[in-house]
Amino acid sequence: MKIFFRKKSCYKIVLPLFLLVFSLACSSTPVTSYDLVISQGLVVDGSGSPGFRADIAIDGDTIVKVGEISQEEKAAARQLLDAGNLVVSPGFIDIHTHSDWSLLADGSALSKIHQGVTTEILGESLSVGPMKGLADLSAPYGIDVDWSTIGGYFDRLEKSGVAVNVGSFVGATQVRLCVLGEASREPTPAEMAEMEALVEEAMQEGAFGLSCALLVPPNTYITTEQLVKLCQVVKPFDGLFSIHIRSEGIGIEDSILEAIEIGERAEVPVDVLHMKIADKRLWGRMAEVCGLIEKARARGLEVTANQYPYIAGQNNLDALVPPWAMEGGTSRMMERLAEPASRKRMEKDLNEGIPGWYNHYLAMGEWDNCLVASVENEKNKRFEGKTVAQIAEMTGKRPADAVWDLLLEEGGSVPAVYFLMSEDDVKYLMAKPWVSVGSDGTAVRPDGPLGEGKPHPRWYGTFPRILGKYVREDKVLTLEDAVRKMTSFNAEKLGIEDRGTIAAGMKADLAVFDPDLVLDQATFENPHQFPVGIDYVVVNGVVTLEKGEYTGVRSGRILRKGQ
Repeated sequence: MKIFFRKKSCYKIVLPLFLLVFSLACSSTPVTSYDLVISQGLVVDGSGSPGFRADIAIDGDTIVKVGEISQEEKAAARQLLDAGNLVVSPGFIDIHTHSDWSLLADGSALSKIHQGVTTEILGESLSVGPMKGLADLSAPYGIDVDWSTIGGYFDRLEKSGVAVNVGSFVGATQVRLCVLGEASREPTPAEMAEMEALVEEAMQEGAFGLSCALLVPPNTYITTEQLVKLCQVVKPFDGLFSIHIRSEGIGIEDSILEAIEIGERAEVPVDVLHMKIADKRLWGRMAEVCGLIEKARARGLEVTANQYPYIAGQNNLDALVPPWAMEGGTSRMMERLAEPASRKRMEKDLNEGIPGWYNHYLAMGEWDNCLVASVENEKNKRFEGKTVAQIAEMTGKRPADAVWDLLLEEGGSVPAVYFLMSEDDVKYLMAKPWVSVGSDGTAVRPDGPLGEGKPHPRWYGTFPRILGKYVREDKVLTLEDAVRKMTSFNAEKLGIEDRGTIAAGMKADLAVFDPDLVLDQATFENPHQFPVGIDYVVVNGVVTLEKGEYTGVRSGRILRKGQ
């Protein structure tokens, strides 16, 4: 150093230069390092507002910036996704699903992640809790039921890991089964109080509200009055009443009015599950049915609906069994299915209808409208994907006898797809601003036990079908409104405040897709097919789908209302 500083000319030049560089280094703003940056996508933020070009920065599980991010910041990001030709939207919230058991069997939720779904809401009528008095329950996929409440189920699912966020309703039929079993009688005051206590417990553990399905026994045993009382328990928790109405065919008007009455009397918001007209005799009357809800909304009541974008629904072959034949539960139904006199009476009621029960699944006796989705018995595997009309021809039986025999051989349960709706009615309802999207499907995958049978293609295709067919091709919805119906609107119904829109401070659940390519691929003949055009999915800030491939991570969380 002594030698250097003897050279005064060097000292006069180098020292000021050193001080200048040091000063600039100290005064310059350090480059922010984000965990994930999604660059220059068309942001459709879920609000329904027009899309805009922007960058999105994510730290941890949270969106921290939506706007312009410098090239230096992008270069410093731990992960950078180029979305220049893609749409970036909130992750889709599936408000109506049946993945309660399948997510325990396989938490990867592949059929949902590939659709852009980041949140699943479970618990239609038969929820996974409470389990009081149901210790002998035979759970699917060999799952050992080691919980007794819905909170216990949440803990079990959280421990096993899941790729999507999960919330649940508490099921009205579930609490009734815990207290009354499959008995069709009225509960005593003490039993009703016990049912109410079970609902309150579930709400305290984070359920989003009460759900019911009133189409077939034992669901049909729940009365309007009982539902009002159970919904009154939900009210202090700001819960939602999610209702599968009693009839979607003859009697649909009264069924809609019952849903409205329950919500009004209990002072809770109502969401009608997979709203539809499922009876050929009533096709074209969707405007009248919607008018009932719109009159209620005009009076200030919170009444909404959700819908899946198909003309076929899925239920069970036992939906063709008249209610009287289901009295006493599955064992008694099976006995009647084996009795010649009962079989003849069931067929007569199925064709002609009986007071209080109007079968709409086979209007006009159209047996080719009913498709067997899956069976357990190996000898019946040949019937999967076949209509009842085809099965009757294959076996040389009358169609009704083919149904009764198949139910007998399959233990009383055969999942089935029913072609019920008109495309015009589907489109009319879809355009209503108070209707959101829900799949009524299950998280499965193409291989292994979850890849068996021929389930409804909505399990794989609901959300891409909305974007591909009903936005791009048929122009029933704008892109912005479709995204709103699949994201923020469902979040609003459920009371989820930190998901469903893209903004700083919101959780980083995102779907990134190609608006020109996105489309469902699942068909009724070959349903186990992923859609195309969904490029990336982010769940709680973690890339779960990358370039259309599952990354193997399970970053989903349990969503408990109010917690």
